[in-house]
Amino acid sequence: MRLKRNGFLLVLPLLGLTGFALKQPEVSQKVETVRDPAPHEVVLLAGGSLALVTERGTDSVALLNLASGMVLAHAFVGDEPFCVAASANIAVVTNYGSDSLSVLTISGDKLTVAATIAVGDEPRGVALSRDGKTAYVALAGEDAVAVVDLATRKILKRLPTGLEPWHVALTPDGKRLTVGCTRARTLSVYALPSGEELYTVPLNGRNVRHIGISADGKQAFVPFINERRFPATKDNIDRGWVVGNRLARVPLTEDGPREAIALDTQGDALGDVDGCTISPDGQTVALTAGGTHELVLFSKIEGLPFVAFGGPEDYLEPESVQRIRRIKLGGRPLGAQFSADGKQLIVANDFLNAVQVVDVALGKVTKTITLGGPKAPSQVRQGEQLFHDAKRSFHSWYSCASCHTEGHTNGGNFDTFNDGSYGKPKKTLSLRGVVQTSPYTWHGWQKTLRQGVVESFTKSMQGEEPTTSEIEAVEAYLKSLDWKKSPFPTNAAGLKVFVTKGCVSCHGGTNYATPTVTKAGLEETGDAYEGYNPPTLRNVYSRAPYLHDGRARTLEDVLTKHHRPSQLTGQPDCTPQELKDLVAFLKSL
Repeated sequence: MRLKRNGFLLVLPLLGLTGFALKQPEVSQKVETVRDPAPHEVVLLAGGSLALVTERGTDSVALLNLASGMVLAHAFVGDEPFCVAASANIAVVTNYGSDSLSVLTISGDKLTVAATIAVGDEPRGVALSRDGKTAYVALAGEDAVAVVDLATRKILKRLPTGLEPWHVALTPDGKRLTVGCTRARTLSVYALPSGEELYTVPLNGRNVRHIGISADGKQAFVPFINERRFPATKDNIDRGWVVGNRLARVPLTEDGPREAIALDTQGDALGDVDGCTISPDGQTVALTAGGTHELVLFSKIEGLPFVAFGGPEDYLEPESVQRIRRIKLGGRPLGAQFSADGKQLIVANDFLNAVQVVDVALGKVTKTITLGGPKAPSQVRQGEQLFHDAKRSFHSWYSCASCHTEGHTNGGNFDTFNDGSYGKPKKTLSLRGVVQTSPYTWHGWQKTLRQGVVESFTKSMQGEEPTTSEIEAVEAYLKSLDWKKSPFPTNAAGLKVFVTKGCVSCHGGTNYATPTVTKAGLEETGDAYEGYNPPTLRNVYSRAPYLHDGRARTLEDVLTKHHRPSQLTGQPDCTPQELKDLVAFLKSL
């Protein structure tokens, strides 16, 4: 068998690579399902009578009249629209699935896509200057923010960020840009228009989500989870020692430490806090908790007991409990925004396929604007809902998605019983392509998805055992997860290194994985199982840190410190050029 790629000829039998595909496989199609609108983000237009909402499930944006509750218009944008921002009659939408930014114009009840701009890999959050001329786009797959000139439709510059930026926000005067990086666990502050990075504040937590800016522009508020790496027993979960939900406060006028408060109460925690917005008078912060299906209102935020060092406590402090209101919304509330007078909150609710209007004083939903969708959720959608339901964990502390963000990984280490014992936290594995890469867990002892689902709900989450129909629904959702197309080009020289160094002995075939548990020299005394299950290398570019305990920060660290060819396959270690080529090849998978 003789194959050719980019001018590089390779005779597979001579390299002992029977059955290995030289051509990178195409990403397979997802399981076909009924499409739900699945709204994720909402923004109010001038005057507050209209709103735009992203419909990630139908690749569209809806224009709503909030007073009448009518959907006025739809515009089809790119794949998986994630975030929207607006100024005057201009709006911009990031298309996570097609690596683009859509520019929309609004005229009365008409919504028109004026342009689509290629911006880079995995665009998520976006902010728009007040004059509507410049967009700031978080590129989660490139660890950068793209600064886009909307008049010329060109990228002016890219601002380097930490790992995986999700959301961005501008101060009211437009002179500061804040960027939250979920895998780096940081919030960075940039000066505008220069783009100079002023400082980066460690948040000491993962799942960094929406950023709320105080009315005076002096502080940024951002939710995150605090991982403590204690064993996932019921006692530790309820103490907030496995996952704790936090709200951070970061200064924007000068460098300073992050301060934080706990958001959970014992026996009734929050789950998957996402949205964060500040009332116009600066007195209230509103948070959405998708995992526990609720909206959280904190009043008199300046008096809240934020702690800079050595804290905060595990639970919301007693004096703060009186300032918090938890409003049950159902579904999965995500993006939210206050009305101009601060009397209402407009919330995008993913699983309800609706936008909800909440009266702040009354603390209840006064209007629900339905966006359409199927009469009943499909089996995949039911599984997605269970996967994101923190109520399935002990006292609602976290969901499957808390660690397996969007079915991928948040990069954190957790001490579950999936390795047969407690005391050795393991990095969260990605679930992309999981149906094609059995067996499961780092030690490969789980042979079926069903076994993994039951173990996760009953042991990792210490919740009730799922019913047969629930197991089947979660399985259906997991089967719908697929790998993303890599933004990096293929590298023929790197493929040759991959083959000649023997990497294919553990990472072979079209999925770059094998079902055989292997000893790789990283075993620890007292491991309940021998050896490790080589994970697929597909999408490895987006899985830092690496190895079973996250000890390697980069692929270069893996190949020069922990997985050297001379230690594993008996081949010479990589030269500097071979290392460069091999890393380039791995990133292309």
